[in-house]
Amino acid sequence: MNVRRRAAALLVDAACTLGEGIAWDGRRDALFWTDIQNARLWMRNVRTETTHSWTLPARVGALAIARSGRLLLGFEKRICLADVDTAASVPLNITELAAVDAAVPHTRVNDGRTDRDGNFVFGTLNEATDKTPIGSFYQYSMTNGLRRLDLGGVAIPNSICFSPNGRTMYYCDSLERRIMRCDYDASSARVGNIREFVRLANDEGLPDGSIVDADGALWNAAWGSGQVRRYTASGAVDVVVDVPAPNPTCPVFGGESYGHLYVTSSREEMTTEQLTRTPDAGGVYHCHFDDVVGLPDALFPDA
Repeated sequence: MNVRRRAAALLVDAACTLGEGIAWDGRRDALFWTDIQNARLWMRNVRTETTHSWTLPARVGALAIARSGRLLLGFEKRICLADVDTAASVPLNITELAAVDAAVPHTRVNDGRTDRDGNFVFGTLNEATDKTPIGSFYQYSMTNGLRRLDLGGVAIPNSICFSPNGRTMYYCDSLERRIMRCDYDASSARVGNIREFVRLANDEGLPDGSIVDADGALWNAAWGSGQVRRYTASGAVDVVVDVPAPNPTCPVFGGESYGHLYVTSSREEMTTEQLTRTPDAGGVYHCHFDDVVGLPDALFPDA
């Protein structure tokens, strides 16, 4: 297969230690993302080209846009809703919804995204150095609360995204270097028919965040590779986006006609020499496509 190559350019020089969880808010024409390790929430209005950020009371690993305009925030050990005022001087008004892994030490919320019905699906990461798979995958909704998905234990959950019809869920444990897929029922939070989608070679990095486009292809940010790769339904790579930072973390589509790809990145696990060569690592990068259409994430029903 002929692989097309594109290059992403810096959009926001945020210098995040661990930029993650980027989401597109179509009503605000804005991107939201988290710097996990610095406990900071970021927003970029792409229409006005203005950027805001807020200090958070704890680290946030994943987020989603709610129907009301509020943000659903996955803090280390709790799911919360936050009222957001675009003036950065106004503190966030945060309401707790649910506790997460309260009895499990060393885990925190990591990657997450809404399914096609708006339920928030996320994983918990093991922060201990042994990286045993004690984390879990969950679905959260205001109607059903927190429900664990029967996907086994996980050390570093990532790549959570859904097929256009919502009946297939993609996910991974980054340490296993492979992205999995399974049948998924949003109403019952049941999963089944688990199988491998793609396996990354040792020189292809680790799979991090992913998103699915209107054609059903999966775009994965590969940590350590400086690339976002598009995988067709058969698992073949047909597009590679080169990111000028070694550790891209999470992609999202947004902007006009959802033809704009935005990618967060990290400054972690970089040497002093690498940081000198790539001073804008930790920023948000952008690449525009005329022939690709992304899909909006469903809004979280928070009424």
